[in-house]
Amino acid sequence: MNGFVLFSFILIVVGIGGYAYVKSRKVNTNTSEGYFLGGRSLTGITIAGTVVMTNLSTEQLVGQNGQSYVAGMEVMAWEVTAAIALVFLALVFLPKYMKYGVDTISDFIEIRYDTTTKRIVSLLFIFTYMTSFLPVVLYSGSLVFNHIFSIDKILDVDPLVAVAIISTVIGVLGLVYLLLGGLSLAAFSDTIYGVLLIVGGISIPIIGLMILGDGSFLEGLNSVREKAPEKLNAIGSIDSEIVPWPTLFLGMFFNNLYFWCTNQMIVQKTLAGKNLKEGQKGALYVAFFKIFGALFLVFPGIIAFHMFGDSIENPDHAYPVLLTAVLPDWAYGIFGAVIFGAILSSFVGSLNATATLFTLDFYKPRLKKGVTDWQIARAGKIVTILVGLISIMISPLISFAPSGLYALLQEFYGLYSMPLLAIIVFGFYSKYVTAQGAKITFIFHIVVYLFAQIFFSDVHYLYVLSILFPVDVLVLWLATKIKPLTTPFTFETDDNKVNVTPWKHRYLISALVVIAMVSAYIVFSPLVLAN
Repeated sequence: MNGFVLFSFILIVVGIGGYAYVKSRKVNTNTSEGYFLGGRSLTGITIAGTVVMTNLSTEQLVGQNGQSYVAGMEVMAWEVTAAIALVFLALVFLPKYMKYGVDTISDFIEIRYDTTTKRIVSLLFIFTYMTSFLPVVLYSGSLVFNHIFSIDKILDVDPLVAVAIISTVIGVLGLVYLLLGGLSLAAFSDTIYGVLLIVGGISIPIIGLMILGDGSFLEGLNSVREKAPEKLNAIGSIDSEIVPWPTLFLGMFFNNLYFWCTNQMIVQKTLAGKNLKEGQKGALYVAFFKIFGALFLVFPGIIAFHMFGDSIENPDHAYPVLLTAVLPDWAYGIFGAVIFGAILSSFVGSLNATATLFTLDFYKPRLKKGVTDWQIARAGKIVTILVGLISIMISPLISFAPSGLYALLQEFYGLYSMPLLAIIVFGFYSKYVTAQGAKITFIFHIVVYLFAQIFFSDVHYLYVLSILFPVDVLVLWLATKIKPLTTPFTFETDDNKVNVTPWKHRYLISALVVIAMVSAYIVFSPLVLAN
């Protein structure tokens, strides 16, 4: 590692951190709302930046490019189809969350159902964030870092040991980062890192295609089309191991609605908006980004296949190997800083969500009655440290995951994603659904999902979700019909904490999002590139 690489890395990281710290000082992080929700002060651009960077990290750069190295552009479904879910977030879910003045998804569950159901949801969120998402973010980021900077060779240790060391360093830095400024500091830095990630991320496939085309971008693209046009087809076969095409309208769609509309880690950022208009702007800006993001979250895996054939044994190594092959030496520090920002943002975002859930759903109402706002914020910081340390210890074990990083995360989410989506949608529109029905649905889903994982492991989990969501809805509907509420439920509509006047351009922008999403599928199909 030469001096310029190290200098440029430190300069960018420290510079962005310093800027974000100064900006975040306007928010009092010694209060619960300031620490967990950034004082509800974020604008559309800032919301978009922090949502993108919380979602977009090395588990996607590594995991999705690893999948596309094997299967091709069908992997882009995880990115492009998310856009329609973000339209639902902007037009349906977010207006209701803000109207009812909730701080967390589980707050809504408590208002509409009861405290026990709320805590079931919180525990499931906390469990999956702590045991899967946070460790995967650290592991995948450390994997890329080790490939870029050869830490294992510098320290003369086994690669897994190097990954553990890097995970620890990044995790500790993330803890310090979050404790200094809470959500607001992360949000301000995410906006800058987001721009850098777009520029840096898109540069990788551009450089890769120019290398394949001996200096010509178009010749490189033609080379990819001529040698393996099937890799450019975004429509997966019916028996695909990645994304079978029927699931685009079923399991994938349901999964996207869960992740973007009911997942605390994502929704918390939009709830931090200064008003509904800014929250809707942020959600729809992210929708456009998700469509564009396939170009550097999926396409580089195809370039890696054309450069290296099937010589890369572990698909999760495809992106790091491509980076070391195409990046000029002087750019290592800059791209390393961008990768650091992606890891940091996702780690901090999900860690903050975990601390928020535990502190507001367990500590505040149950463990310590009558605590002050300062004590709640302090408890959140303590929980942040504990969860962060546990995630750091688990992260090296992710290397033994049998099915790849991104698939591992999605299968974890399947444990509770469908019943959560069902009870929230029913909670919006049914006046008679009960807390007992919600609990029955959760128990039913978890038992059946685990049964399917054990006895039908050869069936793609998106097909499983395609069946389970309608069945969960049916179970919840039957429980409601058998024993409905005796008195129709009504929400208190005057609890909104910000202005809930919607953005006047929301429908026009939503229509443009849908058009862009369909266009992306047409381009990556036998009609255009995959012929």
